[in-house]
Amino acid sequence: MIRSPRLQFEPKDRIREFQDRRLREEVSYMASFSPFYKDRFAAYGLSPGQISSVDDLPLLPVTTKEDLQRENARFVAAPKNTIIDYVTTSGTLGDPVSFALTDTDLDRLAYNESQSFKTAGCTAEDIIQLMTTIDKRFMAGLAYFLGARELGCGVTRVGNGIPELQWDTVRRVLPTACIAVPSFLLKLVEFARNHGINHHASSLKRAICIGEALRLPTGEYNALGSRIAEEWPEMELFSTYASTEMQSSLTECGFHCGCHVPPDLIIVELLDDRNQPVSPGQEGEVTITTLGVRGMPLLRFKTGDICIADTRPCRCGRETMRLSSVLGRKGQMIKYKGTTLYPAALYEILDNVPGIANYQVEVYTGSIGTDQIRVWIGSPRASEAFEKELKDIFRAKVRVAPEIRFEPIERVAALLMPPSTRKQVKFVDRRGKCGEGS
Repeated sequence: MIRSPRLQFEPKDRIREFQDRRLREEVSYMASFSPFYKDRFAAYGLSPGQISSVDDLPLLPVTTKEDLQRENARFVAAPKNTIIDYVTTSGTLGDPVSFALTDTDLDRLAYNESQSFKTAGCTAEDIIQLMTTIDKRFMAGLAYFLGARELGCGVTRVGNGIPELQWDTVRRVLPTACIAVPSFLLKLVEFARNHGINHHASSLKRAICIGEALRLPTGEYNALGSRIAEEWPEMELFSTYASTEMQSSLTECGFHCGCHVPPDLIIVELLDDRNQPVSPGQEGEVTITTLGVRGMPLLRFKTGDICIADTRPCRCGRETMRLSSVLGRKGQMIKYKGTTLYPAALYEILDNVPGIANYQVEVYTGSIGTDQIRVWIGSPRASEAFEKELKDIFRAKVRVAPEIRFEPIERVAALLMPPSTRKQVKFVDRRGKCGEGS
């Protein structure tokens, strides 16, 4: 793996020169050692020598999630005896996919995460409290630990949930930063208030947030981010964007204007439905080519995430592309009563209504074959009047109102965290699977 931590601060032509050279090496590696890409090149009559720069990427076909699911094992490009770790994706848009990592890939993860921590302002003087799981085949938890170790800072592996244990650890260890799903920070605030803990005076000053959006594409806080900032103003919140497939994470700097792409680890394109680059400032599907991955490298892989790119220099001095928060996932787009929307638009409303303890959004196929939306809500305010209030808010914000079903808060909590899951399931897509849903 070639490390170039200062590359992100170099002029754009220097970044392009580096990526052109590395792309040629990666294409040659994949065509030689990945059974999937070896056959893909042959099927399209292409040779690695035809790809000399990033500008040549459109000559190559894209790789899809269906390709990964259908031919998972054929993406492995390293001998079995060099595979050190096996992980799986979260399965948000389908069955989980397995990934095999070599020792080099683990080193790459450590380097990437240490650089991400630096982007968020962490140093070797910090102590990071890990509030996510490191087991359950979860790549990110391992990456966070390896990255903290490479950065040289302290780390305490508490895992997810259990606010009492989290606050006990804060008291004992005095961590300065944490890695957490942002909505869990609100649970920590609630626990602190109920147990006489002054969270405003805690040692925690920085949260690197995963799994949920904190900001709108324009950069302002969304409802969730605004609520956390109001409840815990001493905590600086940093957004991240990552996936198992890209084996990389993108993180905000202190100016909070998009997640920086690490140019020595990944090449990012934003493509439209015809797999063509979108115009500057337009939303497109994040499509990635990995650099330096040896176990399961990917070439022009379409992630399903819809973002907007900003290629202007950042005030922090980095010249790299920045990605907005995820507008939605390609496979989660809903066409409901003539309106096209993503679950994130519904979350933004639900996160901003007082009295909603938790919720899950379900989409299913109705009796006439159209998309239908049902929202399961746990709330102490459950009533016909509250249902009408919610529907009026939905109509005002997104022009349509979903079906509302109130359930006990504990029942919705169980829906959100089914057995064996490692993160909340806020969206369930039953289209074409079980008629009118459960």
